Amino acid sequence: MGRRDHFRLVDLEVPKPHCLCVTFGDGAIMAVDLAATIHRIPSFSPLVDVTLFSQACIDERGLAVAWMRGEVELTGEILRAEAVEQEGGFSHRRIRDWMLRNELSCDGAAQALQISRRKLTCYRRGQMPVPHYIWLSCVVWEAERR
Repeated sequence: MGRRDHFRLVDLEVPKPHCLCVTFGDGAIMAVDLAATIHRIPSFSPLVDVTLFSQACIDERGLAVAWMRGEVELTGEILRAEAVEQEGGFSHRRIRDWMLRNELSCDGAAQALQISRRKLTCYRRGQMPVPHYIWLSCVVWEAERR
């Protein structure tokens, strides 16, 4: 299995309007509701049309879901992060954004969270789910610095 298989798309279903069921290269099957995204991002507005939305397909490289011959796309990385967040988890994007917002290197973030750099890197890359206690540690660390 490759380093980024957890973002590679291998199967796709459209079970209901504005929802996708995606199978990733690591075998994870996740549902993601895109209704809010469609209404929030102007370039996605054509997908309000449920017939058009139902024409979702995986691009030829397996990296994104595409509509309208690739005019509208969502990467596997974004889809997985959205699915994790919708399931009540914390996506890798939260860790990445926390690090950027606080200008933390991998070493600095690992030290702040009192975890190994390797574990932090796995969370940041989405290779491992971010445990609730890690995200809470990020929030507390940031609050203490305000």
